[in-house]
Amino acid sequence: MNQQPYEHVAAADGFSLAARFFAPEGPPRAAVLIAPAMGAPQGYYRPFAAWLAAQGYLAATFDYRGIGRSRPPSLRGFETDILAWAERDCAAMIEAVAARAPAAPLVWIGHSLGGQIVPMVPNRGRIAKIVTVATGSGYWREYAPWMRPFGWWLWFVAVPLATRLFGYFPGRRLRKVGDLPKGVVEQWRRWCLHRDYAAGAEGPAMRARYAAVTTPLISLSFTDDEYMSLANTKALHALYSGAPQTLKRIAPAEIGQKRIGHFGFFRAQHEHALWRPHLLPELA
Repeated sequence: MNQQPYEHVAAADGFSLAARFFAPEGPPRAAVLIAPAMGAPQGYYRPFAAWLAAQGYLAATFDYRGIGRSRPPSLRGFETDILAWAERDCAAMIEAVAARAPAAPLVWIGHSLGGQIVPMVPNRGRIAKIVTVATGSGYWREYAPWMRPFGWWLWFVAVPLATRLFGYFPGRRLRKVGDLPKGVVEQWRRWCLHRDYAAGAEGPAMRARYAAVTTPLISLSFTDDEYMSLANTKALHALYSGAPQTLKRIAPAEIGQKRIGHFGFFRAQHEHALWRPHLLPELA
């Protein structure tokens, strides 16, 4: 496996994104773009991407603008939103991955937010298969009952007050989500307060984008996900009404584990319990 250093991928508007490409020894069986969760730096996905390369896949990780290694010196006054992440950043990464493996099918693995924004990506027609991991709608009233008080505090107290005070959301100080640009967290808040999430908050055109996706989709969700309830998961995937879907909901006990949660799938300890039996067959 050839693990390359961080590279810079230019988006259409000239913004430089930090990315990393994990190449197999021979021609790739497929190319895999890993689209991160909200606030998650690409380094979190490094063990998973390296493992994919060892299985013969070209894997790419990246940071959305304003996150991780794509963060400017200051987030105060930095203008971006989730649509820019999808329409510019993800679009640029698709082109960069396709350029490195032009003959290989491209698989999108979206973690949480990464599985929500596929319809907003203008060149999503290049994607041969979508895999969503721990992905749901994010509508706060459909959180698990014990998480709803946290959702109320986050959306009605912490986000409005902290964002107004700092000019961005200081998630690292609050130990919640991570630092987020102002436009990102405000748009995300609008989505999470609407029963139909992005499709409702952004209007009929966004709902039509979801319905227009026809790429085969595999969903991997987990019964102990602290952020995505079964209701959230079903609601989000129902928006992909035109896509052939396979929905898998996995309980930790079924795979001999005590915990998976919202972030557990990408931990190296789950190679044999999750990656090999539940992901590799879908990539074939």
